[in-house]
Amino acid sequence: MKKLLAPFRILWGILGHILLKIRLYRYNMDTIAPYFREQGVQVGEGTRIVSKDVGGTFGSEPYLVRLGNNCSMAAGVRFITHDGGVWALRNKHPNLDCFAPIEIKDNVIVGMNTIIMMGVTIGPNCVIGAGSVVTRDIPPNTVAAGIPAKVLMTLEEYEEKKLAQFSPVRGLPHDERKAILMKLWDDWDKKAAEKS
Repeated sequence: MKKLLAPFRILWGILGHILLKIRLYRYNMDTIAPYFREQGVQVGEGTRIVSKDVGGTFGSEPYLVRLGNNCSMAAGVRFITHDGGVWALRNKHPNLDCFAPIEIKDNVIVGMNTIIMMGVTIGPNCVIGAGSVVTRDIPPNTVAAGIPAKVLMTLEEYEEKKLAQFSPVRGLPHDERKAILMKLWDDWDKKAAEKS
């Protein structure tokens, strides 16, 4: 009987996956927060999440993740709320599981493909660089990056650095934006020539 039901279970799983994709299609990074709230993630107001993958983004315990107001989670960000390494101890301790919440305070941007480990709090007004692995708390008003993530500078120092690199293109039509940004190559080539 189990062999007869196996294909139906597979089809049911595929159908469920297709229906979920159809349901998620209507969302974008600015409108998906209510969906993640339904899954148990605590999402603050004005927070955007560039993902439609609950299991991949928020893991098996999405209710252990809290995102503050006005945060931005880039594509590929992962929240790991449990320690899967305890699997190696299951022969000795069959019921061993370890979990901890993750909290992201207000006004934090987490860069693409960052992994945030269990028990971490990221303070308000922080920038976490793309590809980082955050294993410890990050203090407020800082920029952190790396594996493991370390504080690189204050938010004030970051602001000063970025204002010096400012490109005034926000809100411009595509062609105007492209023309301004293509001029960056002139500076790039000039710097490369000076190095030679």
